[in-house]
Amino acid sequence: MATRYTLIVGTKDWSSWSLRPYMALRHIGVSFDEELVPLRRESTSPEILRYSPTGRVPVLRIEDGERSYIVWDSLAICETLADRHPEAKLWPDDLSTRAVARAYAAEMHSGFPDLRDQLSMDFARRLPLPTLRDTTKAQVARILSAWSEALDEHGQSGGFLFGRFSIADCMYAPVVSRFETYGVDAPPTVRDYMARVMELPAMRDWGKAAEAEVASGLA
Repeated sequence: MATRYTLIVGTKDWSSWSLRPYMALRHIGVSFDEELVPLRRESTSPEILRYSPTGRVPVLRIEDGERSYIVWDSLAICETLADRHPEAKLWPDDLSTRAVARAYAAEMHSGFPDLRDQLSMDFARRLPLPTLRDTTKAQVARILSAWSEALDEHGQSGGFLFGRFSIADCMYAPVVSRFETYGVDAPPTVRDYMARVMELPAMRDWGKAAEAEVASGLA
């Protein structure tokens, strides 16, 4: 019996964490179902608790033969998909490069709180750049520097942070969208990378869904 995946996500215009495993699933190329929980409503928390003990999205439900289980947390979902689909090569082959790519992904997972606060994801809109706190400026500079370093060392072999598309790109895809939304200045190599990410079919489809949410008043 084929494995069935169901990804529970939040409002696509806002849910940066949901976008990350969505990108991984699309890259793998497996079919999967989606269930969307509208965010920022009174019903949001009880609705998410139907799917996840943490009360947060995303959640991946895996139905594998007679066994069904859930994985929550974006990075855990991406790692699970990498384990289940080694043919998709969601991490670099070289061990040292893979270690650095994992560090990039983990840094995004646990860091940049001021960026998240001041430049929240609003995928379908273009908004003025607010006056950034010094801590936010430092976090933006760190991301631009990290991207530049990875692209300079690995980008020539595929155009993404570590050559071919990886979980590191999944983790930073929402930041790419944020920088587009707020018009954050970036060096040419990084601008090219951002354009490459935004042109991925998965990002374009996510963007169309976010635009539909805005048009309908869902976001």
